[in-house]
Amino acid sequence: MNWITVEVFDGATSAAAWARVWHDRLIEAAVTGGAVFWDEHEHRWGVVLEFTFDDEPRRDAFREAPVLLAALDAAPDPVNGVLVYPHRGGGAGSRQPRRPRPVLGSGAVELPLPGTDDDVVLPCTAWPGDPASARPVG
Repeated sequence: MNWITVEVFDGATSAAAWARVWHDRLIEAAVTGGAVFWDEHEHRWGVVLEFTFDDEPRRDAFREAPVLLAALDAAPDPVNGVLVYPHRGGGAGSRQPRRPRPVLGSGAVELPLPGTDDDVVLPCTAWPGDPASARPVG
């Protein structure tokens, strides 16, 4: 299977409206050119059209088809809003918004620097703050 994916992003107009205008002509050109499967997905950022061909030459011929080139030129943003690539794609556009991620480091203040009393071992019976019950390490 040889896939070709066309992603069109929203621009001055909606990519969904662009897809409604060009849908029938693109499907006709793909099927006439040997497409065995096609699919389309609408996302909040635009649309994705996927076409499958039995062999690479047919896929490449569809990529250069005048109707596809005209459709891409008529996209809402033909310079920065069109992606065409030779494999299945579509991004990970989720229909549910993502939850915010937790702040790394939990947003806490930095730890204090080690002091001079950090190498003192306190036995279980020692009282914190009582230097007489503490003994140095080593």
